[in-house]
Amino acid sequence: MENMEKYLAAGEFIDSGDAGVRAFADKAAGAGDEVERAVQLYNAVRDEVLYDPYYAGEEPSYFRASDCLKAKRGFCIPKAALLAAAARAVGIPARVGYADVRNHLATKRLIELIGSDVFLWHSYTELFLGERWVKATPAFNLSLCKRFGVRPLEFNGRDDSLFHEYADGGRRHMEYVQDRGAYPDVPYELIVGEFRKLYPRWMSYVASNGKGDFAKEA
Repeated sequence: MENMEKYLAAGEFIDSGDAGVRAFADKAAGAGDEVERAVQLYNAVRDEVLYDPYYAGEEPSYFRASDCLKAKRGFCIPKAALLAAAARAVGIPARVGYADVRNHLATKRLIELIGSDVFLWHSYTELFLGERWVKATPAFNLSLCKRFGVRPLEFNGRDDSLFHEYADGGRRHMEYVQDRGAYPDVPYELIVGEFRKLYPRWMSYVASNGKGDFAKEA
């Protein structure tokens, strides 16, 4: 079996040793077996931390689990890192995975800033449960899903939880274009390097303290 030590240790971005992360994880996980605790952690990260693509930037703080928790908002990369950190804090091996996705329900404004409806390095979490890796995507909080008319992603700890291909009414939602694999910690330099090159308008906008209300744009 694969050595789980690196998936239980604190990392620079999956900073499971942070006091705030540990307190959050202990409270959110509650009682129950490992799967039940993982599900509770997923629900807490999904709904207590708002998805916000405008709360972003090149600084490491925008990618780190503990900073995402303090801000109570972040985009998919720090939210996935937070779920991984919370899982490690309660003894569940975890890592982060990435894929390029075509987001058919992105807002007009965000697509204009990105310059495409293809979003690189979309992140999810992989948890080692029942002797195998299970994918969980905590990005979109429940209230945001309601505004978009998208069914919220549920996670049962046994089956992969990835974005539905179709939203309510048969509209296409999320299409996976390319799998980028899983990592023991956020590959910050690699991601930021590609964001600088391919998303200059978005990076410039958030760097100038650009604000937005993604929920109202939905």
